[in-house]
Amino acid sequence: MREKLRDVVAEYDRLSREMASQEVASDHDRYMKCAKAQKRIEPLVDCFRKYETEENRLEQAEAILYEESDPELRQMAEEEKHQLTETLEARELELKLLLIPGDPNDEKNTIMEIRAGTGGEEAALFAADLYRMYSRYAEVKGWKVEILNSHTTGMGGFKEISFKVAGDSVYSQLKFEGGVHRVQRVPETEAQGRVHTSAVTVAVLPEAEAVDIDIDENDLQFDVYRSSGPGGQSVNTTDSAVRVTYKPTGLVVTCQDEKSQHKNKAKALMVLRARLLAQKQEEEAAERSANRRSQVGSGDRSERIRTYNFPQNRLTDHRIKLTVHRLETIMEGDLQEVIDALIAADRAARIREE
Repeated sequence: MREKLRDVVAEYDRLSREMASQEVASDHDRYMKCAKAQKRIEPLVDCFRKYETEENRLEQAEAILYEESDPELRQMAEEEKHQLTETLEARELELKLLLIPGDPNDEKNTIMEIRAGTGGEEAALFAADLYRMYSRYAEVKGWKVEILNSHTTGMGGFKEISFKVAGDSVYSQLKFEGGVHRVQRVPETEAQGRVHTSAVTVAVLPEAEAVDIDIDENDLQFDVYRSSGPGGQSVNTTDSAVRVTYKPTGLVVTCQDEKSQHKNKAKALMVLRARLLAQKQEEEAAERSANRRSQVGSGDRSERIRTYNFPQNRLTDHRIKLTVHRLETIMEGDLQEVIDALIAADRAARIREE
């Protein structure tokens, strides 16, 4: 590990020299490229330099204990040795975490798709509740939410809804939300007050740029049709809805929320590109390590990841055995505790794999 760390420090110093040179300083693109590369490894370099400083201090404290006979100095050295030993253990764990290769998607914006599963109207209502929960969380984080497509029900639920979340490191925070979300509560449609169990599936896709996925226009089939469901004056009276079919696999994406056919087409292509990127990355991950099942979760929509029990005000994440008794605040978007626990569990799993 130390050899890897010294290589990183050498790279950091090389970048510093390049940025200080007249040649690079006068070339804005090269300078920004170096600055970005340096910023990416800076936390690791800072941590390693602190580790080496503390390691030297520990050696000095041990030398005092070996050479010094003065009781007061020996006591001070013993205390410092104990403190530095604990600090170095924590610092070593931090270095291991920083050395783990980052997910290349972590900085990307995210497309989320929520679909009602078993449970009929109650599942659709819970899909709407989940959309509201994620929207509130995004609002707290300062992110922007844009609905891409939706199919509503008569009671205000969603048969399905897809939306884009844009902001700083969105995917890194939301990537473990994919899977089956189960809800246990008394539905609004239940006259006798019985608790029902319903399910909703959530997919989390990193937004794909054109450079990530190259789509041949000849592989696409576009169909336009009249939008359905509630809408404004022109939503249901013009052929503005768009259906895109990716012919090689038969993958279909529809979008009808915009009045403009052009905007619906752009949004449908955005979702299609994200799905194709996710599919490609899942296949690559499966080839590398059986989809890395030791991590927190695969994002498989068939995997039941969480239960929301309303009568007991309880949320349980089954992947990491986390139970929180404050479901009301979580449904209002106070998700950070759960998300932090999932990120920590994934990091621990990655360290065990190293």
